[in-house]
Amino acid sequence: MTKDKKKKQNHSFSYGIAMGLSLGVVFGLLFDQLALGLGIGIALGAAFGTIQKK
Repeated sequence: MTKDKKKKQNHSFSYGIAMGLSLGVVFGLLFDQLALGLGIGIALGAAFGTIQKK
């Protein structure tokens, strides 16, 4: 894997995790359980980051 491709891959995954944390806070407030919300948010964010990098 080239250096540029690896750098882009890490950036999109980091973006997904950051978005997941934001979504997690929102889901946590909606479900009234922050841990569950963060879990769902991080999972969705990581999935979105993985899909976006393709």
